[in-house]
Amino acid sequence: MKIIDWYILKRYLGTFTVMILLFIPIGIVIDISEKINKILENNIALKHVLNYYLDFTIYFANMLFPIFLFISVIWFTSKLANNTEIVAILSSGISYFRFLRPYIVGATIISIFALIMGVFVVPKASLGYNDFRYKYLKRTEIRATQNVYKQISENEYIYVSNFNYNDKTGFNFTLEKFDKTVLQYKIKATRIIYNEDTKDYTLMNYEKRTVGALDDKIEKADRKVIDFDFEIDDLTPTIYAAETMSLKELNKFIEKETLRGSSNINAYLVVKYRKYSIPVSAFILTIIAVAVSSMKRRGGMGINLALGIALAFIYIFFDKIFGTLAEASSMNPLLAVWIPNVAFGILAVYLLNNAKR
Repeated sequence: MKIIDWYILKRYLGTFTVMILLFIPIGIVIDISEKINKILENNIALKHVLNYYLDFTIYFANMLFPIFLFISVIWFTSKLANNTEIVAILSSGISYFRFLRPYIVGATIISIFALIMGVFVVPKASLGYNDFRYKYLKRTEIRATQNVYKQISENEYIYVSNFNYNDKTGFNFTLEKFDKTVLQYKIKATRIIYNEDTKDYTLMNYEKRTVGALDDKIEKADRKVIDFDFEIDDLTPTIYAAETMSLKELNKFIEKETLRGSSNINAYLVVKYRKYSIPVSAFILTIIAVAVSSMKRRGGMGINLALGIALAFIYIFFDKIFGTLAEASSMNPLLAVWIPNVAFGILAVYLLNNAKR
């Protein structure tokens, strides 16, 4: 790479790093101001608070990654344009696409970093962030507790009308096993209790009806211990479960939940596909930012920043709204996650052609 390439690349990565270091403390201060009363009321240990804000930093940076990248590229590119450096570079005979090379190299580095973070680091941070928030701050239900219905294997289905996770107890339990469409047997109990030590279940007022060719066989007991092939966490995963898993764990989890007929499968797929779409957005947002800010404008850097911030928020709005649509409706999750990138990719090509002229 030539001197000019290193110059632009260092500005690209340096400005992006500084932008994160500037905005993260602001986000922490705002979050502390909102939560300080609850933290003091719950007498939370300083160690837990510090761990929470470490996880918060990673979670916050990943969530606002597009804004940080977009603003940083517009900021230093606008400065290059205002100092007439871009005019000098292009006047020396360098083509506009050649001028873009260090930006693409920078976007590649950022996208690889974002992919590694999204697959390995962000899930752990998300677990700590959400666990702390729901345990100490929100105090809201994070699991399905009413009318829990699951397919636990290819031909077995269970149901509980009400479930208390703290006591590991479910009420009005039913298990049905089928041979294709034919019912083989049905187990009922007024209560089912998970025994953590022995990893099995105690059924109260147990009844099992085995369907026969001519008559049914009925087995009853006041109390019966059975070793089922499922765990409580599998039946009622937390609402943020998918966010806390690495890619390998997430693929297994989605496969298992698909088999069980989970109603939240689209939400899990959205999380999976975003692990790939966010790194790709680094290239799209970089090209748009360069195309918008590489021309010297009469209004100066302020116009470029205003336009850049507006586009960044529109991108995040698109990403959130289509992700929500996929989770709440039958919209294809893959399509929902990639619509913002496709739409802004088309915009990037259009702006790049205009800027080149």
